Amino acid sequence: MAKKSFRCKLVTPAAALVDGEVSYASVPAWDGLIGFLPGRSAFLGKLGTGELRLDMAGDKSGESKSFLVDGGFIRMADDQMTILAETALPADAIQPGAAEAELKAAQTEDNPDKRARAKARARVMSQLANSRN
Repeated sequence: MAKKSFRCKLVTPAAALVDGEVSYASVPAWDGLIGFLPGRSAFLGKLGTGELRLDMAGDKSGESKSFLVDGGFIRMADDQMTILAETALPADAIQPGAAEAELKAAQTEDNPDKRARAKARARVMSQLANSRN
């Protein structure tokens, strides 16, 4: 019988945010979204900026957790996913005004690459904050 979940750990330099069973993960890689199901072949990739969605399994089956992630790496092997994110912010911790403040700060950035990354981060923050309302 096929497994219906896999282990997922989400960690940042500051905290361990998730350590549990997941039935599906939608991960923002640097070049687009990637979906993961149990039994996925080995994978190593670079994270981009976007929404990480984890569909929980086990006791929390049916619950989805969303995070704003920005940079880092993901590894999937033997039905164990490890996400090492530079930053990860739970969607329910994002205040609606934070996205506007982030966008204003991005517009003052001199470096075009940093400005584009900050604008992408502000856009995702806005989407996550508005999706809760």
